[in-house]
Amino acid sequence: MDDKKQTMDKKEKRSLFRFRKWPVYKAAKSFRNKMRQVARNLPDSERFLLRDQLSRASDSICLNIAEGSNKLSDVEFSKYLNISETSLEEAVCCLDLILDDGHITESEFECYLREAEELGAQLIAFGKKVRHEGIRL
Repeated sequence: MDDKKQTMDKKEKRSLFRFRKWPVYKAAKSFRNKMRQVARNLPDSERFLLRDQLSRASDSICLNIAEGSNKLSDVEFSKYLNISETSLEEAVCCLDLILDDGHITESEFECYLREAEELGAQLIAFGKKVRHEGIRL
């Protein structure tokens, strides 16, 4: 029973929506907003293809940061951060395909890729911090 009480105490001390304060979440939202704009500018023929896929992948980055933020263990939270990383990989793949299809320019692609690399570095660093130091805020 003590273990159950200890788990409950940990959960009660956690603040809801704490992810909204984190720079990595803010960076993920910024990237997501840019990806939504790219998706909106795609032709109607991409509506159920790259447009939706890019939107879902960029949403997933933010959503997994948020969902994982209130997990009871840092190990579990770290798994959600890893899912955010893989969603970022998916978004960059979508951008690659969008570039190949001629819907964005090489310079636009390079700009988005730089932002994705910065976000990826933040996600990796944050994940390491969570795994090694914990993130009990």
